[in-house]
Amino acid sequence: MTTESEFKLQGALTVEQVPEAYARSLSWKTGAIPSSIHLDELEQTDSSAVALLLEWQSWARARNEVIEFLNPPETLRTIAGLSQVDRLLGWSNDK
Repeated sequence: MTTESEFKLQGALTVEQVPEAYARSLSWKTGAIPSSIHLDELEQTDSSAVALLLEWQSWARARNEVIEFLNPPETLRTIAGLSQVDRLLGWSNDK
């Protein structure tokens, strides 16, 4: 984490890591939520990562806040695009 409003994910975020990441982020649901989450250091992702990002986005939107998901790896963009949720995550088909 670089500041209170920024958060960085690193390494793998797959079905094996998502439950722990979710548990660690539960305080965001009612407390301070990062305004930006850096994804450029994710090396491995799957559809469960997209589901987690959507959950975080829903927490923010419930409080009229926004999370910006920055520099998603191509695999994550592809999964989001195929699932047609890329725009919900703030990613258009344009790079």
